Amino acid sequence: FLHDTFPDGFLWGAGSAAYQTEGGWRQGGKGASVWDAFAHRPGRDAAGPAGGDVASDSYNNLYRDAEGLRRLGVSHYRFSLSWARLMPNGTAPVNPAGLAHYRRLLDRLRDLGVEPVVTLYHWDLPQALQDAFGGWSSPVLPQLFSDYAELCFQHFGGLVRYWLTMDNPYVVAWHGYGTGRLPPGVHGGPRLGYRAAHHLLQAHAKVWHLYNDHFRPTQRGKVSIALSSHWIKPQHMTEKNIKECQKSLDFVLGWFAKPIFIDGDYPESMRNNLSSLLPEFTEAEKNYIKGTADFFALSFGATLSFQLLDSHMKFQQLESISLRQLLYWINSEYNNPEIFIVENSWFVSGSTKRDDAKYIYYLKKFIMETLKAIRYDGVNVFGYTVWSLLDGFEWHRGYSIRRGLFYVDFQSHDKKLMPKSSVLFYQKLIEKNGFPPLPENQPMEGIFPCGFAWGVVDNYIQVDTTPSQFLDSNVYVWDVHQTKQLIKVDGVFTSKRKRHCVDFAAIRLQISLLQEMRVTHFHFSLKWSLILPLGNLSLINHTLIHYYQCFASELLRVNITPVVALWQPMADNQELPVSLAKYGAWENPEMVQAFVEYAKFCFTSLGDHIKFWITMNEPSVKNLTYTAGHNLLKAHAKVWHLYDKEFRRSQKGKISIALQADWVEPACPFSRNDQEVADRILEFDIGWLAEPIFGNGDYPQVMRAWLHRRNSVDLYNFHLPYFSEDEKKLIQGSFDFFALSHYTTSLVGWEKEDALKYDHYLEVQMINDITWLHSPSRAAVVPWGLRKLLKWVKSKYGDVPIYIMANGIDDDQNMVHDKLRVYYIQNYVNEALKAYTLDNINLQGYFLYSFNDKTAPKYGLYSYVANQYEPKPSMKHYREIINNNGFPGPETPEVMCPEEIASCPECRFFRTRKSLLVFISFIFVAFIVTVFFITYYSKRVERRYK
Repeated sequence: FLHDTFPDGFLWGAGSAAYQTEGGWRQGGKGASVWDAFAHRPGRDAAGPAGGDVASDSYNNLYRDAEGLRRLGVSHYRFSLSWARLMPNGTAPVNPAGLAHYRRLLDRLRDLGVEPVVTLYHWDLPQALQDAFGGWSSPVLPQLFSDYAELCFQHFGGLVRYWLTMDNPYVVAWHGYGTGRLPPGVHGGPRLGYRAAHHLLQAHAKVWHLYNDHFRPTQRGKVSIALSSHWIKPQHMTEKNIKECQKSLDFVLGWFAKPIFIDGDYPESMRNNLSSLLPEFTEAEKNYIKGTADFFALSFGATLSFQLLDSHMKFQQLESISLRQLLYWINSEYNNPEIFIVENSWFVSGSTKRDDAKYIYYLKKFIMETLKAIRYDGVNVFGYTVWSLLDGFEWHRGYSIRRGLFYVDFQSHDKKLMPKSSVLFYQKLIEKNGFPPLPENQPMEGIFPCGFAWGVVDNYIQVDTTPSQFLDSNVYVWDVHQTKQLIKVDGVFTSKRKRHCVDFAAIRLQISLLQEMRVTHFHFSLKWSLILPLGNLSLINHTLIHYYQCFASELLRVNITPVVALWQPMADNQELPVSLAKYGAWENPEMVQAFVEYAKFCFTSLGDHIKFWITMNEPSVKNLTYTAGHNLLKAHAKVWHLYDKEFRRSQKGKISIALQADWVEPACPFSRNDQEVADRILEFDIGWLAEPIFGNGDYPQVMRAWLHRRNSVDLYNFHLPYFSEDEKKLIQGSFDFFALSHYTTSLVGWEKEDALKYDHYLEVQMINDITWLHSPSRAAVVPWGLRKLLKWVKSKYGDVPIYIMANGIDDDQNMVHDKLRVYYIQNYVNEALKAYTLDNINLQGYFLYSFNDKTAPKYGLYSYVANQYEPKPSMKHYREIINNNGFPGPETPEVMCPEEIASCPECRFFRTRKSLLVFISFIFVAFIVTVFFITYYSKRVERRYK
């Protein structure tokens, strides 16, 4: 995301078209247009029974629309004149009521200080001209259009600086006269479509020359044509596919842009492919058409893209909505013209009312791409126009979609304008002239406190209990002459020695990699299903326990603190012993006691080495029933109390639960309804398990109220169990710290927009901000979400110590420099620093996910290829942050932290016998001194006798 502003004087506006919004089709002497006739054809109801007869009724609500413009604070307003309202028959006589209507609108815009951008023709050709001449298929139309334009220049030219002759001639020619999809609905095929386009180009050029020769000297305005385009990208990056992409743009945008902006003739690819279908320009006509635009007026968005672009015009390539790339192409193809974006936006469902989050994020994307085109690519864009000011009739889509900033209830009589959330978004954007850098978006300099836990996560450590050769007590002879093999000597044995941790080669390798990373903590989970295969103490995997003991002790030996989870749910049986998984897993209340017995065994076997425990790591609430969650909470609480009463005093450790906690943001930040949805999701996703432990001992009230409502209204049967008072006391406060895993942020809204992303149970619509960075798995990279989450935890549960137990992103394994993960680490850790420094969050540690690609493909800091671990650039970047303990700057005071020494069980003998050690040290020193003096005086006596 580029935090920057647009150039000074940049034009911000909104637009509309006469047929889409005016209505009043029989009022004030207006004649019928081809769209009126098309909408009223017998049996024609695809666009709605009324078409644009009333639409938004802007004809009768001129001042209402002007008030919307004032509220937005725009610098310009693009609208179109209705040819049939000014000249009901397409030619003289002129309609005085039509002239008066547009004069009132222009006067009101002048009073508001809003620049009019006026389109002479936006698809609504007078039906009389279609009936009399065949519309744009006739060579008579260019002169008739020029006569109409002259009328407009004479009456309105003094108030208008920007004129557009026509809008999107591609749609008019191709779908009006070729395919017949749109008015006038002529199925003339390609030949007639190309002929209509030929006349449209001649008409445009005629009007430009008319203005240039007769009106420009006095009115000093500018004239152009609004050309629409899609963007296309190659299926594969081959020369053939790239040429097909060029051809696709030539056939849509270049069809009209090349004659006007380059040489007066059609693109070479069209000439080569269409032969006799494409009309010819004379040399005089080429010179007449060439250069007939004072700026490049671009329309880009939902009217053409993925809507009215015929599939064969894509030439088997991929359509895309990349405005920045289109702007760059126009800049390169047409000699760096001044570009005015005169129509751009996307759409929302016709049922969406005022919280139009999807519309906002498309708008944000397009405006951001425009800013990047200006700042990064040197494209000369001087204005931007949102489409549209208000909801209206959307051509072939009728009223099934909405594109307005202001909501219109088409069923109401008064047609009031109601601002949508997008109004507030666009209003603020205009005020700031873009996306200026904000303090909260700036990286922060500073360091974390001494003793801050810097860790890395591996879901499960690599377990290899294969004994090394040194444990074999047999004696072998090497037959060097014949077989070249070892031959066991029968009956001869060496003495057996104790198994040592160094015998496990896998441990040494993993420890060395962790040392290379410089982490202070290493977080992994035990495998309950392997430690107790039967789910009870009747069968214990002592070899695996010994391996875990060795791994933990070796970590401690190199001063790395092991952080160990008793259980982490994974795909296979949730990583539970088969016998427990088979009988209901956490649905079965007997699981509680089974987990307690397992935990007690682990504390007893591993507690001397492990002082940092997690009872359950990231239990997935998405896959958890309310009964299972109930039992899980009781199991956690009992294990916490077990440790607190029986093991804490001797082992001096700490223990808690680790919850997955991704942030949820209201899609429309100004919407109270969206905020309620976000709050609800946070309670269901995090509060469900957190509130009983860190809060009041019971489930969140929001959950109970919501489920009660759903059960009573919709006849669901979602039963959230109740805790007894004793159980509440048992669960409440069963923590030593708040451990959370955070990976991403999501947007939610209440308006149902996309059925595939709508949760009917919680009545929530998932929304995507397409300006966010996304990983290959489509996880959004939203660093500020972490800081908001940490503040939310503090506001809910007080100043509890917090550990970020997992934070990470997947990246493309083919990316050598894994830039996304480097960016992710840098910015998420920086947001954690802001939370610690600025928000006074009691943050104790940060753990990055994940250790290596072998156990977590695409997430690792080490790649794993051909049995070799290789550090990625992201590992080296994380190591640098650890070495600096954050992000020190020139103003950061230097702090000398004492070296942290991890707990070492083997060292307990010495720590508990300090007096004895002092006495032994004294005796040893005295002995050395005595020996020294005896030797010294002995030599002196010898020399004396000599």
